[in-house]
Amino acid sequence: MNAPFVSSVHERVSTEEWQERVKLAAIYRLAALLHWTDHIYTHFSVRVPGDQPHFLINPYGLTFDEITASSLVKLDIDGNIIDDPTGLGINQAGFVIHSAIHRARPHSRAVLHTHTTAGIAVSAQKHGLLTISQHAARFHNRLAYHTYEGIALEEAEQPRLLADFGQRDALILRNHGLLTTGRDLEEAFYNLYYLERASAAQVAALAGGSEIVTLPEAVAEKAARQFEAAVAAGRHQLHWDAYLRQLNRENPGYAQ
Repeated sequence: MNAPFVSSVHERVSTEEWQERVKLAAIYRLAALLHWTDHIYTHFSVRVPGDQPHFLINPYGLTFDEITASSLVKLDIDGNIIDDPTGLGINQAGFVIHSAIHRARPHSRAVLHTHTTAGIAVSAQKHGLLTISQHAARFHNRLAYHTYEGIALEEAEQPRLLADFGQRDALILRNHGLLTTGRDLEEAFYNLYYLERASAAQVAALAGGSEIVTLPEAVAEKAARQFEAAVAAGRHQLHWDAYLRQLNRENPGYAQ
């Protein structure tokens, strides 16, 4: 069965919303390209520009390489569907996690969540993410953890999730996966890239069986601040632009 046909919504949304739709669809396609997907599961979202507390998320049932700007579902933070072009609805766990963050943290405009093998593996390791790589240093003293409570289908979990997350931009969901946020999609994607890479490096290093070298506190903090300075200077935009060029070569069609 082919994915549901979706007419373009370009003409009936604002220019600002369309731009966010295109970027979010691109991130779904990039996740497929980078093997960050769990088939139709997991979810990325972005807040719709404007005064209304609406956000965009994937329809439940499409694989990430099928997502387009027009197929994204728009809903409010109370779970009311505003626009669902495919008619597929959304993953309830996606609503519970993303609506909690969008409601409590309007500055975190983008929320990305994955179930990669490396991310799940690190989430199950008691010590969590170890500062054993430059990628991991990005999150030194800047990473939150949330204990697994079952599939996130109950809104009663939201206050505990938010309390554990605090004001950080990266979260490990214990025995579950990874989550990052950002002031925009580009920043959230940059954060997820580093967290995924750090997790993969850790799994590989531990599998090697040799004694692990952990970065000294002062060095790890220095590197973390250097990363923060790079983001403040907009360097993450270069990262995004390069990946978008790659996506346009390898899997175009998301901006429909």
